[in-house]
Amino acid sequence: MDLIEHARSIQQDTVALRRALHRRPEVGNHLPATREIVLGALEGLGLDIVLHESTSGIVAVLEGSRPGPTILLRGDMDALAMPEDTGLDFASENEGTMHACGHDLHTAMLAGAARVLSERSDELAGRVVFMFQPGEEGHHGARFMLDEGLLAATEPAPTGAFAIHVTSWFASGTISHRPGPEMASADTIRVTIHGRGGHASAPFLAADPVPVAAETVLAIETALTRTLNPFDPAVVTFGSIHGGTTDNVIPASVEMLGTMRAFSAETRTKVQELIRRVATGIAAAHGVEAEVSFDAGYPVTVNDADFASFVDEVATGLLGAEALTPLPAPIMGAEDFSYVLEEVPGIMTFLGACPTDLEPGEAPGNHSNLVTFDEGAMSVGVALHAAVALAHGER
Repeated sequence: MDLIEHARSIQQDTVALRRALHRRPEVGNHLPATREIVLGALEGLGLDIVLHESTSGIVAVLEGSRPGPTILLRGDMDALAMPEDTGLDFASENEGTMHACGHDLHTAMLAGAARVLSERSDELAGRVVFMFQPGEEGHHGARFMLDEGLLAATEPAPTGAFAIHVTSWFASGTISHRPGPEMASADTIRVTIHGRGGHASAPFLAADPVPVAAETVLAIETALTRTLNPFDPAVVTFGSIHGGTTDNVIPASVEMLGTMRAFSAETRTKVQELIRRVATGIAAAHGVEAEVSFDAGYPVTVNDADFASFVDEVATGLLGAEALTPLPAPIMGAEDFSYVLEEVPGIMTFLGACPTDLEPGEAPGNHSNLVTFDEGAMSVGVALHAAVALAHGER
């Protein structure tokens, strides 16, 4: 049977695994229940399994029947700290935790691909490293797995890397990616305006940090539009501003928390310098001080152009040209698969999984408390993982 038929033949088990994971979501780098569920799904597949110690990461290696290169396939396993309001009969049983980004589908599809490939290992040249990764949602799980020797799990090391991310934004079963920068870097901005507190009726006797904070936000947004090349853009959003305790007291300080996104290392550095310059300059103009710092997040996710063309060919052969819908522009979201792609040429592709009774673009999106996915798309993901691995062995 072909790969699509093979994936569909195990679809019931793939869906059951996804739903088991969805019911028991866990957050961060340590996912003991998730790891046990995944290990149960991998049992009996003839994989060489290594359990990471710094995280709940699982590395499973499948050897093919013939010599050849190594490819890494990744599925992330962690959930988000948020409530679920979908009403699904397999909704989260862990209050305040939800698989709202489709990682339960990613993990189940990767486990399904491991099963398909193990049953077709006589067709496989080289080997496959299955990377079951925790901590993608802001916890740098991929970097921890790399530091613990992910790429040294096989000899030779992987020469290709591939990941699938489901999205309710795109029609079910479609494949979308682009060569070059695909997703942004993400850094946390911390700005504290240090003023001098006092009575709200006498601001001239204090040094009010509140209007300085307000001016800083607006000035940074304006400076971005006047400083950056619009074809190498960035986004800065301050999502949290805190200062004061009541209506008639000028606070001594205001704390601002934001996020910064960029598509190149150069712009990433330029925007940090811009934020620091604008914040400290405006503060100085008002006779107060601004303290600025950045917490480095994920780097830019950059798809290798040659590998992207390779996946285009594989996806077209597997699904037909109509399933391939190239991503027209990068997305300002961030991904820690970027750490892997800094070390190994490869790509991450988006698999459309919009529920068939909803319209792409109108359905609740990833990270929504209402997001749902078309489980029918999972067989496409399983087959595509397997097809890329088999084709890579012949490259």
